[in-house]
Amino acid sequence: MNFKSISYFLGLFCFPISFLSFINILYSSYFDYFLSLESYFTTLLVSLIFGVIFLYYGKNSQKKIDFIEQIFLIIVVYLLTALLITIPFYFSNNQVTFLNSFFESISGLTGTGFSTIKNIKYVDPTLILWRSSSQWIGGLYFLFFLNFIFLNKKFNYKMTSLTHSGNSNHSSEENIKTNILKIFIYYCILSFVVFSLFSMSDIRLFNSLNISMTLISGGGFLPTDSLSNIISTNFQKIIFIISLLLAMFNFYLVFNIFDKKIIRREHKEDLYLLFLTLILIALIYFNKNNGLDLIISTISSLSNSGLTLIKSNNLSLYFLFITIIGGSLISNTSGIKLTRFYILLKISSSEIIKLISPNSVVNKTIFGSDKRITDDNVKISFLIFISFFLSLFILSSFLVLDNIGFEKSFKLSILTLTNTVNSELFNMEDLNFANLLTSSKISLIIFMIIGKIELISVFLIFKKLLFKD
Repeated sequence: MNFKSISYFLGLFCFPISFLSFINILYSSYFDYFLSLESYFTTLLVSLIFGVIFLYYGKNSQKKIDFIEQIFLIIVVYLLTALLITIPFYFSNNQVTFLNSFFESISGLTGTGFSTIKNIKYVDPTLILWRSSSQWIGGLYFLFFLNFIFLNKKFNYKMTSLTHSGNSNHSSEENIKTNILKIFIYYCILSFVVFSLFSMSDIRLFNSLNISMTLISGGGFLPTDSLSNIISTNFQKIIFIISLLLAMFNFYLVFNIFDKKIIRREHKEDLYLLFLTLILIALIYFNKNNGLDLIISTISSLSNSGLTLIKSNNLSLYFLFITIIGGSLISNTSGIKLTRFYILLKISSSEIIKLISPNSVVNKTIFGSDKRITDDNVKISFLIFISFFLSLFILSSFLVLDNIGFEKSFKLSILTLTNTVNSELFNMEDLNFANLLTSSKISLIIFMIIGKIELISVFLIFKKLLFKD
């Protein structure tokens, strides 16, 4: 492991936390929330100190890390930034334990939205903003990570070559830096646009700010106890749907829209994703009266947000299984991802056709484009599929042993691995995360991270650490 280079990049990821701390200091000062100032000052100083130390240690490094080191960096970034984000939770007036504070931080960074805080309306507004900020920065970091692995020749692990817009040379380090800057700018622009739309729809500025940061990152934190306290009119619901779609589709689609270089054949994945979304909506839309609410629930499940305006009983398993699909490979969604499902289904159907008609010529292109599905793509898709259900079995077993109950353990495991908030949509709203056993909370923390980076990544790191070759 090239720890000096890892240290350098780790230092860079500390400074955005300093910036968020500074914003919360300004917010607390302006609205006279002086009880919160000390914790944000502490977070600001600690993140700056950590950032400087890590940068100093890695300043003379090559500043290049291989694929496995990139994955290791991602895990360490999640753990370190979560520790920094934990500080305001731990020193708040809500008497939150350290484990619950860390749980809240990991849940925010991974975009999961599990919370140990009940009655959010009684929580300090600065802490509510901090929760939303943790999801916003977590979404931004994840997009950075997706772009970051383009530097490595092994980035086919994520099969991003099958789905991102291929006009520019993403293997160039200069282009990687440019793309990271673009991601930051467009991410901020999209956040501001969503915030503006919600503000114009008669939603309080504070609620608009928090929900825009949550939705653009595919997260599930809310500034109130229920989404229905914020969203009520049809116009607000339509804005909500658009915001969910932005988090679900390929982020390079945003690049091309802004650059006016959008080409349909380069975004076949997004077209298929839109088609799938319409099919999933159609399956239940015509049997219910509350149409827009069902559309929100469907898209919210597919985008791994999990936010809803309805209480689902009979349809809870339907929405739960939708979360497993996920969105685009280059997005803030989790789950197995549509592209991998497509590859497995297409290869499976091709093999069946070959059995029936051995002389048949099978088309092995992805989404009808000119990009062919390779054997490596098939292997990785299969491994991701197997690792997901292996993770599901392991986590469910741990939770069952902690006396949560099989049904709740199964549902909670799927939500954890897909980084989807536990809401009324999945008929499990009575689950109190604060009352879970310590072992359950630790298990959920571990698998929230695994859900974001995928179990196969962990296997690759252990292989790197245990074996020289």
